[in-house]
Amino acid sequence: MDDFTKLDELLREFAGKSVPGCACAVARDGEIIYEGYYGYADIEEKKPVGPDSLYRLASMTKLVTYAILMMLFEHGQFQMHQPVSDFFPEWADKKKFINLPDGSLDVAPLNRPITVRDAVIMSCGLPYCFSPVGKDCQNPTTLAMSRAMEPLWEKGHYTLREVIRAVAEVPVEFEPGTRWLYGFGSELVAGIVEELTGMPLSTAMNDYIFNPLGMRETDTHFRGDMEERLVAMYGVMRDGFKKMPAENDRIYRPGPENELGRPLLMTNVRDFSKFMQMLACGGIYNGKRLLSEKTIEFMRTNCLRGEALDEFQKENNGYNSFYGYGYGVRTLLNYAPGCGSPGSFGWTGGYGTWCEADPDRRLSVVYMHNMLPNMEKEHHHRVRETVYSCVE
Repeated sequence: MDDFTKLDELLREFAGKSVPGCACAVARDGEIIYEGYYGYADIEEKKPVGPDSLYRLASMTKLVTYAILMMLFEHGQFQMHQPVSDFFPEWADKKKFINLPDGSLDVAPLNRPITVRDAVIMSCGLPYCFSPVGKDCQNPTTLAMSRAMEPLWEKGHYTLREVIRAVAEVPVEFEPGTRWLYGFGSELVAGIVEELTGMPLSTAMNDYIFNPLGMRETDTHFRGDMEERLVAMYGVMRDGFKKMPAENDRIYRPGPENELGRPLLMTNVRDFSKFMQMLACGGIYNGKRLLSEKTIEFMRTNCLRGEALDEFQKENNGYNSFYGYGYGVRTLLNYAPGCGSPGSFGWTGGYGTWCEADPDRRLSVVYMHNMLPNMEKEHHHRVRETVYSCVE
């Protein structure tokens, strides 16, 4: 029989010490078998974390985007080897930076076009750049991205399509498909979803995922009392936690004046578990099939080899140890103590959220806290290992 005493003890240890508050849900065969809520959603107001508390998903939003892409893939709407320039014509003449023998920098045409697959597996050669960088930046691609984005940052709001158009002129770091680099690939995928569905990504998420799964607590924009239920965002200071300005959450407010190029989700552990259970249970949740089991197997197949795999596993001081990277997901390569079954897959959000689906056990785990730095390595691995020690 499952016994989650150790998980309760761990989350209680986290709360108020290393995180302001946290929430965790474990589900199996379509049913939640554990929920835990500890600490504060707002320390100053002494507001406790509870089942209704909403968390910012940040990059965990990608999982929903990739799931929609795979649904479109199943319906023959595109091919993985298709150039992204089929969707964004301005990307047809993409260049790459090269280092010349004399130490100078030049640009050259790519050996082949950037494909949809390159974007999905984070091998298109473009990093992230969310704010201006100085001229002394050592990465020429990052510096070029910063310069390309300056007009949009000055404007103060911009659409995803505007960002993709702006970055089209930026030379990539390396030949597509040769390395792994976390970054702009997911924006390209989101843009492709918008092009194929003919709707904004936020609308596509509702139509393709949230409405079919009954995910009424998950959205890209505030509605009803969601703003009040969003946990406070905290910075980790030497002497504790400092609440961050609410203005940082303007991306969740409706209206084009708040658009910052990429929709980001907020949700709670109970609602997001519906999505993760769909992935863990072969594409079905509550009797509704969204994806085929074969497509999910394809999605969680490791795509990295050699240098690319080594780069991935060393990311964030070994946070991805034992894992490879599939089509938009981290995927466990082989058995390791305290980890799930080989092929277990999921992702992480930059504010401290983490999730994983284990199809072999039809099990899923969703854990959430919101703070910067997120200290993911100090928390996520411990949650994963403790969960697997608690389940039969």
